[in-house]
Amino acid sequence: MEPDFWSDNAKAQEILRRKKFVDDRISAFAGLQKAMENLEFSMELWEMEPDGEVEAEISEQWDKFTKDVENFKIETLLDGEYDGNNAILSVHAGSGGTDAQDWAEMLYRMYSRYGEKKGYKVKLLDMQEDTEGGIKSATLLFEGLNAYGYLKNEKGVHRVVRISPFDSSGRRHTSFASIDVMPEIEDDLEVEIDSDDLRIDTFRSSGAGGQHVNTTDSAIRITHIPTNIVVSCQNERSQHQNREMAMKMLISKLVELKEQKHQDNIKNLQGDYSQITWGSQIRSYVFHPYTMVKDHRTGAEAGNVDKVMDGDLDYFINEKLKQR
Repeated sequence: MEPDFWSDNAKAQEILRRKKFVDDRISAFAGLQKAMENLEFSMELWEMEPDGEVEAEISEQWDKFTKDVENFKIETLLDGEYDGNNAILSVHAGSGGTDAQDWAEMLYRMYSRYGEKKGYKVKLLDMQEDTEGGIKSATLLFEGLNAYGYLKNEKGVHRVVRISPFDSSGRRHTSFASIDVMPEIEDDLEVEIDSDDLRIDTFRSSGAGGQHVNTTDSAIRITHIPTNIVVSCQNERSQHQNREMAMKMLISKLVELKEQKHQDNIKNLQGDYSQITWGSQIRSYVFHPYTMVKDHRTGAEAGNVDKVMDGDLDYFINEKLKQR
């Protein structure tokens, strides 16, 4: 290591991040090679002396090997600057009252289940419930390797078509909710926050109750006055922890805003830029008159909408990653 390696901390951290990315891929590839050797050995045994038990073992090894190869291919696509980071995902109900708020709550559950199935630690940071039912918004933290890399493309408008459980006439309704995703960033040397630019408010957690609601005035809302970005956190154990988490969220938002401005400049030069609106959903979830989930960016479809709503999102997420 060069003597002046740490003279530029940001550059040093980027080099270490890239090194870890390469080291992880080398280790994963070595694991695949070992698995292939074991599979070849099992096949040689079976050829010398065919046996039903060995054949079943080969079939099991093959299924696992092909799945691991596919996962390896997907992980090689997670090479963005923040892809390895934890992810902060927010759900916001669209216009449409209780139907939209119920849909937002369904998405909140879907992503919670997805995180659990991936082995991530999923933490609820903030939730705004409604007395009529459903949620106005919720923010989740996904802690685990590549959480942001996998979830980043979920950002956008999600549409549901179903028979409304709130309509006594049993009519079909269309509702919308938006998903926002950003990486959790501990600190970013390129983002400077002046304390004079912050308005910090404390409040009591809102909502209908439950284990996540804090009953003291320890919830924190931070407004970044120059950009009008507002972040809040109410589910940590103390005001100090809520403030610390809210500051992380603000830093992540400011980094995201900076990156978005850069991307907008590129897209404007290319003459190809379209704003996400409520009429340009990225994915539709149809419960009636048939069942289907369709991603409008990749064309990926699945007929078992209940399975998707239970967090089975790998197919859609992987198809979008492959599309880049």
